[in-house]
Amino acid sequence: MPADTPAPAPDDSDIIVIGRASHRIGAARSASEGVIGGEDLRIRPLLRTSELAEAVPGLIAVQHSGGGKAAQYLIRGYNLDHGTDFSIAIDTMPFNLRSQAHGQGYLDLNGLIPETIDRIEYRKGPYRAADGDFSAVAAASLRTLDRFERPFASVTAGSYGYRRIAAGGIGRTRAGNAAARRRIAGE
Repeated sequence: MPADTPAPAPDDSDIIVIGRASHRIGAARSASEGVIGGEDLRIRPLLRTSELAEAVPGLIAVQHSGGGKAAQYLIRGYNLDHGTDFSIAIDTMPFNLRSQAHGQGYLDLNGLIPETIDRIEYRKGPYRAADGDFSAVAAASLRTLDRFERPFASVTAGSYGYRRIAAGGIGRTRAGNAAARRRIAGE
C-alpha cells in the first residue's frame, strides 16, 4: 500500500492482538516474578471470581466440591489447598484469613469485584518476608483501579437462580471524586 493511502477500517473479521508492555529488567529479582495488567485482565472471560488469580502463570484455581467455598489453588504441581501457602494482598491489605475453621490462611476471593482490579504483581518461589504470612510457595498483590475511565454496568444470570449485577463509576463531589463500586449477588 502506498504511504499516503489510509489503512482500511477494521471489521468483524479483524484480529486484535494486545501485548504486555511492562519492563521488568532490573526491577524483578527473578524470572518467577511478573506483572499482569490492564487489558490482559479486562479481556479475560471469568466464570468465577477466583479465576482472576489464574492470570498468574502456572496457577490453577479449581472449584471445591459444592458451592460457597473458596477455590483450591495449585501452582507448579503443588497443592496450595485453599490458599494456605499462597498469599494475596489487595492494595497492600492481606486477604488471607488468619483464623478459619478449614485452615489458617484460607483465601476466599468470592467477595472481590473483578472489574475493579487494575493489575496483579506476582512472585512464585520460596518464602520472602516482604510478602508476609502464607506466602511459602507464592504471593500476589492485586491493585485496584484509582478511577474508572467510564461508568460500567453488567448483568449476568444463570441456572439455579444465579444472578449478578456489577456497576461502577465516578461522581463529582465538592471535595473531589468519589468512586462507587457495588456488587449484588444472589443464590
